[in-house]
Amino acid sequence: MYVTLFAYPQTGKAGIYMEMFLDYFKAFLVGGALCAIGQILIDKTKLTPARILLSYLLAGIILTAIGVYEPLVKWAGAGATVPLTGFGYSLAKGVEKAVEEKGAIGIFTGGLTATAGGIAAAVVFGFFAAVLSKPSDKS
Repeated sequence: MYVTLFAYPQTGKAGIYMEMFLDYFKAFLVGGALCAIGQILIDKTKLTPARILLSYLLAGIILTAIGVYEPLVKWAGAGATVPLTGFGYSLAKGVEKAVEEKGAIGIFTGGLTATAGGIAAAVVFGFFAAVLSKPSDKS
């Protein structure tokens, strides 16, 4: 039996590979576009990288709050959740869930609860990078 890569999902194994390829391709398109926009902002504006990162975070929060980012996450998967806008998305979804469960106190606790794993990983890996690297002046 000969099966091509472009078979439909219901035709078997090749369809699964095509579906997986499309998932990777969509993630690459969206993640690449977000990174390209960030690079253009760095190259063409006088914004500092910290301000660009904060802008991406706020964009993720605002786009999630108005309901625009959720469809993008469902379509692109990791391409939309891995960049910094995805962290803003996680914060907003955590606050939304906590407010539903705990009321107004969820505004303060939801974002931290939803992103605790990522924050902890950043602290731990930052510590190891500081311990294992050799600090020196750039001059």
